[in-house]
Amino acid sequence: MLTIALTKGRILKETLPLLAHAGIEPLEDVHSSRKLIFPTTMAGVSLVVIRGTDVPTYVRYGAAQVGVVGKDVLLEHGAEGVYEPLDLGIAKCRLMTASALDAKPANGKLRVATKFVNVARNFYAERGVQVELIKLYGAMELAPLMNLADEIVDIVDTGNTLRANGMAPKETIADISSRLIVNKAAMRSHHAQVSGLIDRLKEALPSEVGCD
Repeated sequence: MLTIALTKGRILKETLPLLAHAGIEPLEDVHSSRKLIFPTTMAGVSLVVIRGTDVPTYVRYGAAQVGVVGKDVLLEHGAEGVYEPLDLGIAKCRLMTASALDAKPANGKLRVATKFVNVARNFYAERGVQVELIKLYGAMELAPLMNLADEIVDIVDTGNTLRANGMAPKETIADISSRLIVNKAAMRSHHAQVSGLIDRLKEALPSEVGCD
């Protein structure tokens, strides 16, 4: 049995057509069903739909042999115990710093709001910038507006939300897209299945996928 862990939301929507090209389609609508595990049109292959931050954990411990997750999650939480054999080229965005258009130089430590605490810590440390990291889980643009932070580190698509809130992107930390990850032990124990899946997905990859 091969179990593929998929990330909810936009990544799921863009992953399903690739899997369909590989001959793997859920037997019921994953968007409307309350189920979390779905049998598919390919015998011996099932899908599990979970939060993106949980995908590497399920794959690392072998609960799922294969997963699809954003590179931002792998950068923040690590990719220990998994291989990353394929960039699927979907859900492309950038992980960036951003600040208010009228931002003044910080007095003392730079206060940075983000949910990507590990990525931000490494980024500023490499530049010799002392920071105070404030972990938030959403609405990052609000932090500078409310004087909670000087900068934010967040995913940027078109930048429209930043502009609407009087902010602008500054430095790109990483280009983000969704990746296929494979449990290291499963690469051996399910070699034929996994290799075949990788080959079929390569054939389905889009030449260009933009951000919403």
